Amino acid sequence: MTICDVDKVATTLLYEGYLLYPYRPSALKNRQPFNFGVIAPGDYMQTECLAMGNASTTFDVRVRFLQLTPDPVEREVTGATAFGWPPLTGAVEISTTQYADDMIRLRVRIVNTSQEPDSMVATHTILRVSGGEFLSMIDPPAIYQATAGECKNIRTWPVLAGERGQHQIMLSSPIIVYDYPEIADESPGDLYDSTEIDEILSLRILTLTDDEQREIRESGERGRGLVERTRSLTAEQLMRLHGRMRSP
Repeated sequence: MTICDVDKVATTLLYEGYLLYPYRPSALKNRQPFNFGVIAPGDYMQTECLAMGNASTTFDVRVRFLQLTPDPVEREVTGATAFGWPPLTGAVEISTTQYADDMIRLRVRIVNTSQEPDSMVATHTILRVSGGEFLSMIDPPAIYQATAGECKNIRTWPVLAGERGQHQIMLSSPIIVYDYPEIADESPGDLYDSTEIDEILSLRILTLTDDEQREIRESGERGRGLVERTRSLTAEQLMRLHGRMRSP
């Protein structure tokens, strides 16, 4: 899995819960949406993870989130810095602690410093290490389990990401996934609603009335793309959503 694939997984998580079935803006659960990874003014999100490394080890940090405007906007911040898209302001704070000659604890804290009620939502972090290797925070080697247990992750869940078996990328998101998350090859695109599987949601979208589908299209680019993509699925593509045997 390339860095582009990691970004694809991260973008799926970014928009998880963005629209919920039946996807119409008039539906109660879309008029009062629930978002993951919310950082309200005065609050913060914190990632702590471990890496094998030394004084020459370096880290790249990217923070991504949605700013809630009438049409939510994707934002990205790189490195330790203050940022602002008024009225939203915030800061990314990065620190490291050398546990031993070969162990580093990395802390990334994302703070919402806004003076007005403007939240960051779906906030997540993509970390890369050079000259070192991240440890799995889900299943660290036995000798490092106690040290991993001391890491404090607040409103976020760091996992290894990228090509299975490599340890250079960590994805920290508010949605719990396993190490090396992937998007199934059969998935035709984002459906935004984590409570259902692709096949059920696709079939339900096709049963919506023309008026209901029109309302979804008029809700914005992502709603329009969702309807058009689903309506264009072939019988073969729908069958692929029905199930697949994978080696355990």
